Amino acid sequence: MRVYVALAAKRHDVPADVLSRARTLIETAFPVPADVIRAREWHGRGVSLLAWTNEPDDTRQPPLISEHGGRVIGLNGHLADPADVTRLPGDSVGGCFSAWIARDGEVTASTAVNRVCPVFYAETPDLHVVGSRALLVHLAAQPVDRIEHDVLALQTMIRQGFFLSDETPYKGVTALRPNARLDVRDGRRTISETPLPEAAPPPTSARAKRAAIGELAEALLATVAPLRDLSEPVNLALTGGRDTRILAALLHAARVPFRVTTNGLDTHPDVIIARRIAARLKVEHTVIAPQQTAQKDAVLVEHPLSRAWETLRTCEGMTSAYESIVSYLPYSGRPTMSGQSGETLRAGSLNLLQTDLGDKALLRRITNTFAKDEKMFTAEANEHARELARPWLARPDRLEALDHIYIWYKVGRWQASARAGSLRRGDPVRPFLDNRVVRAALSLDQGWRLSEEVIYDLILRFAPQLRDVPIEGKPWRFAAGMTKRWFWSRLPAGHMPTAKTGGGWSWRTSPGPALTDILRRQVLGNLDALTPVVNPDEVRALFADPVVRKPAQAWHLYTVSTLLTGLYPGKGPEGLEQITVSRPDPAR
Repeated sequence: MRVYVALAAKRHDVPADVLSRARTLIETAFPVPADVIRAREWHGRGVSLLAWTNEPDDTRQPPLISEHGGRVIGLNGHLADPADVTRLPGDSVGGCFSAWIARDGEVTASTAVNRVCPVFYAETPDLHVVGSRALLVHLAAQPVDRIEHDVLALQTMIRQGFFLSDETPYKGVTALRPNARLDVRDGRRTISETPLPEAAPPPTSARAKRAAIGELAEALLATVAPLRDLSEPVNLALTGGRDTRILAALLHAARVPFRVTTNGLDTHPDVIIARRIAARLKVEHTVIAPQQTAQKDAVLVEHPLSRAWETLRTCEGMTSAYESIVSYLPYSGRPTMSGQSGETLRAGSLNLLQTDLGDKALLRRITNTFAKDEKMFTAEANEHARELARPWLARPDRLEALDHIYIWYKVGRWQASARAGSLRRGDPVRPFLDNRVVRAALSLDQGWRLSEEVIYDLILRFAPQLRDVPIEGKPWRFAAGMTKRWFWSRLPAGHMPTAKTGGGWSWRTSPGPALTDILRRQVLGNLDALTPVVNPDEVRALFADPVVRKPAQAWHLYTVSTLLTGLYPGKGPEGLEQITVSRPDPAR
């Protein structure tokens, strides 16, 4: 993982005490042990670029800070081809990254098409602060060690568990938008942004479809081509769904050595289907079962306070503790891959939630995304949510609006903060987050991508032997209702649902009374901290039953409550016992 902060003085040079403070703050803002952090710095006229990493050496390219043609360049994330560092910032560069460029009197920070490697910025009377960690930017811009939260901005965290805006939990700190560039020259800041790619009309012939899908296929193959020369196989986290299946097929087609692992019980659909995929592709498959009690009628989970502390530390208050964040392990160069954000190839998760594609239904989806559960919130919080929704509601193409909301926020805010956990362990390859892949996908008609014909065709191109392996959950959208299949057809053999089993139970969605009580006591015991944005009576009603009815929202409230009451920064909680969560029906 790499962390950057650029400091640009509005007058003269960056003060020495500001630099000293930034160096000290890194131990708070970088969620790894202090003894594994390495630093590099560059200082020019009125500008300083500071960088840190937990990478053990300088073998990963490009370097943490490098000089090219009179410019100093830092790269947060990775490039498909490290030699492309000289082309930054550039729209056509492949990889998953944000770029940091400095020279005397100038600083530039830029995001890629999905801003999954974020850039945050703040301003003081004397200084511009631009960094890759929001808390670091906030504290570096503060004259003293005091955190000021933007409580109104946190209303979206309680609704959805991540940010549906460019706001952060910290006053004065803003996230740079996708496909955007921030420049500071001689103390003056400008921000420019390029709209996301516009989708072409749907292809009208089989030949045109093949050509369009071919461009996406080539972009995907380019992301994994460098992995052929690695000294060990790629480890792919494989499930029974669509997105990791594409990656398994992609690695197979690219002749990249790989193995697969699946988390779950033997009876879970993910495990059952992943075994079949691994067998068809002739790759090694490992199943990792969750920890269980001896009777296997319950699971042991960490105390919510420990979980919240680690989530706040890693995700800086921009992802709910409801989510499972990858815990810290020492940095490893071993190649790993997962299907995160694969919905990009299917017009985004918000469109995938729709069964009714009528205009009113899509407008309702946009509204509910920003302003759901209005009774829970204050009038000010609801008006703020509606204001955030307005520019998206004004877009004439509803499918495009929902597609782009997914890229801007579900990838660019939720995934951007949540993936910090895995980045501490290494730099995983994420083909669905690659700048060129995302651009190629967004250039395809949303309705066509939503039909899932695009990704099904990709799988057949890469690994036709997976054609008849069932998909977990619902059948392929484009094949729904089709009852006939001819031998020359490329359609799937009927529906491919997978029967749910007892292994599909999750303690997060069925928390039980003991875990509910811990969440309840934290939220209701500190309700004053939340009252600027929530209705106290509605919060009490949420926790009225022995087992909370909306576990996700309970966790969102719990996360924001612990943030506002100062759980982090600070020492992690100690001596907390694990919680036993029983299955609702152990006999299943």
